[in-house]
Amino acid sequence: MKRRYRTQKIFYILLLIITLIVVLFVVGIILYLIFKGAHALSWNFISQFPKNGMREGGILPAIIGTIYLMVGTIIFALPIGIFAAIYLNEYASKNKFTRIIRLSIINMAGVPSIVYGLFGLGFFVLFLKFGKSILSGSLTLALMILPVIITSTEESLKAVPDTYRQASLALGATKWQTVSKVVLPQALPGIITGAVIGIGRAAGETAPIIFTVAAFSMPGLPKSIFNQVMALPYHLYVLATQVTNPPKDLQWGTSLVLLILVLFFSVTGSIIRVKQRLKKRELF
Repeated sequence: MKRRYRTQKIFYILLLIITLIVVLFVVGIILYLIFKGAHALSWNFISQFPKNGMREGGILPAIIGTIYLMVGTIIFALPIGIFAAIYLNEYASKNKFTRIIRLSIINMAGVPSIVYGLFGLGFFVLFLKFGKSILSGSLTLALMILPVIITSTEESLKAVPDTYRQASLALGATKWQTVSKVVLPQALPGIITGAVIGIGRAAGETAPIIFTVAAFSMPGLPKSIFNQVMALPYHLYVLATQVTNPPKDLQWGTSLVLLILVLFFSVTGSIIRVKQRLKKRELF
């Protein structure tokens, strides 16, 4: 008994140390970006267009373009991902076909992002003739994060006890009323977590948007979903690889702005998740 307790304690301490190491790495990266990029942040840097071959000016079009892409990705990915997960967990039969679908979704999560970019180029840009545009980029990013949203939503739905479903059906509710009024509200915090993870990944991707939407430079802001845009990940790539002797402040400042934007989406999602959990506690 003592030996088993000692083994459990050793593993607990080991896991705690590993967790602290991961947290320290993340905090270290954030602090390093703040240290390097904070002095580059200014109103001119955020509100102006790039000038002098990207060596001067600001990153306003890249910020606006990234926000457009994230909003478009959310619009396409969230409804499709959530409804697909609802169908798989609540309506689909447990057979070989659904197991193949789930396995395919899991495998899709491991596909390199550049493959999604090439698919978006071939299908959305060329075949559907959307061109290199916000629409093509948003659809490609939405396709890339769908596996994360579907998987996290399905796991959240599975975590809701079956007694809730049985009680709702026993009171005369239909299947859809049970899912929409009972199951989904209980699973919402987990669904939001999956959505935040997916959006955070999409915000920092460069490979998919190179082929589908990203522009080296834009004279103005986009006017429709069929326009190209600049985006922070691609702009950072351009500064690091294609601009001769760019000021280091521009690179670090762009990195910090991208980090702040991703954290903004994450914090917003966390606030919504906490509010939903508090509402659930009030109900019970």
